[in-house]
Amino acid sequence: MATDLIRYDVLARDALRGVLRQVLTDAAEHGLPGEHHFFITFLSKADGVKISPRLLAQYPEEMTIILQHQFWDLIVADDRFEVGLSFGGIPERLVVPFSAIKSFFDPSVQFGLQFESGETDASSTNLPAVPSPSAVTAPAAPAQPVAPEPVDEPAKPSEGAEVVRLDRFRKK
Repeated sequence: MATDLIRYDVLARDALRGVLRQVLTDAAEHGLPGEHHFFITFLSKADGVKISPRLLAQYPEEMTIILQHQFWDLIVADDRFEVGLSFGGIPERLVVPFSAIKSFFDPSVQFGLQFESGETDASSTNLPAVPSPSAVTAPAAPAQPVAPEPVDEPAKPSEGAEVVRLDRFRKK
């Protein structure tokens, strides 16, 4: 098998993270349009993640947050986002690098992005191949969902997930 010196897997992953970055940038500038809201699952101990010791003790592996009605000060940078949320009535500030995100899901339109766990940003061609991310229509079930207060009943995703292939949108 030929060696991928271009690293298409890394390019595709970064492009899909760019979609997430743009969606959050738009939400920071204009708010969430219509019924859109986001479930974001991230690795709580990944490099650059900043959450309180209380939340880290409660969610030592991964955490799912919901950006819907009650969040504030959403700031999006090239490599991370920051947001204020309330957990159990206690306001918290979270900093989440895009490289720590495992999945993103907008149940209002059944759109999601899922990244393989253990993905890292490649800074050397000596690193092993990074599994490709995939666009999906339903998220993997979050291990420990965390919702800002109060929580509206979110739309339930369908039972089966369908992988959306990027070729589907390519002009033929």
